[in-house]
Amino acid sequence: MNVICLGLSHQTASVELREKFAVADADLASASNRLGAMEGISESLILSTCNRVELYAAVDDSRLGFDSLDRFLRAQAREHHYDPKIFYQHDTPHSLRHLFRVASGLESMVLGETEILGQVKKAYNAATMHGTTARHLNKLFQRAFNVAKEVRTNTAITRGPVSVGSVAVDLAQKIFGKLDACKIMILGAGETGELTARSLLSRGAKSIFVANRTHARASALALELGGEAVPFGDWESPLKEIDILIGSTASPEPVLLREKLEPIMQHRKDRPLFIIDLAVPRDVDPAVNKLDGVYLYDIDALQEIARQSMAIRRQELLVCEQMIERHVNEFSAWMAGEHSRRNI
Repeated sequence: MNVICLGLSHQTASVELREKFAVADADLASASNRLGAMEGISESLILSTCNRVELYAAVDDSRLGFDSLDRFLRAQAREHHYDPKIFYQHDTPHSLRHLFRVASGLESMVLGETEILGQVKKAYNAATMHGTTARHLNKLFQRAFNVAKEVRTNTAITRGPVSVGSVAVDLAQKIFGKLDACKIMILGAGETGELTARSLLSRGAKSIFVANRTHARASALALELGGEAVPFGDWESPLKEIDILIGSTASPEPVLLREKLEPIMQHRKDRPLFIIDLAVPRDVDPAVNKLDGVYLYDIDALQEIARQSMAIRRQELLVCEQMIERHVNEFSAWMAGEHSRRNI
């Protein structure tokens, strides 16, 4: 039995390409079932985040397995164009190494960021709930969680701002200086929006609006953060007052379009609006950036900021990679033993 991985990430594809392959939470059950039923796939898992879409599978025949993963991604594409050059393929043991690096934050836009571990755990829990994992992937992902914990505990790889949300807040602070006078809206009360809101509060923000499709969730988060919940159907009303909009919904289509924002900007009296779109697919139509006074940053635009203040974390890379290599060798030995026992 081999473990294979096929995927794309911020390192190989732009946000315009990544969003075509993203799997929304609402579609994850059906997508998992389709993938698990494909020829040659014994176990499978889908990891879909802002920065990557990866398919993991346990297979007897790697070539057949990769063919099935490729067909799945072709069907997932939202347009007919499909460029295989943007995808990477990993077979055992490279697939093990890649997963351990992903879970530890070594493949992230922000080196050492910790959000990805929660996202990998969420993907694993979903796969187990859908019944698409078994002995090999269960053991592999449990090992990945242990590797990430060891890397985080025994190195300085997570020192400094290490989440996409905190980098977004860095950008807001560079634009406005002090944030205590800024009015901010968090559009989408999921994990990314919540982490960003907490980062904003830690930097001095005092006026936060929260809008979410589930109003109870928006109310709970707003209460916790000392902010104000806004009905999702009426979230555009406060745009006349806010300075920073953080988009992080799971909407498959843009929720803020140019034609909706243009008349609002005419009433803002030369007050700029800075928008940080953390969602994939994107929450904000890129055309809004053409409006006077609007400054839009999508998740790819944060990459330049993510390259800053990285010296300490990069010094820790060698230590992290040595830890990961030990776990790769141990898990590879376990898989080889499993293969030998099956053939006795």
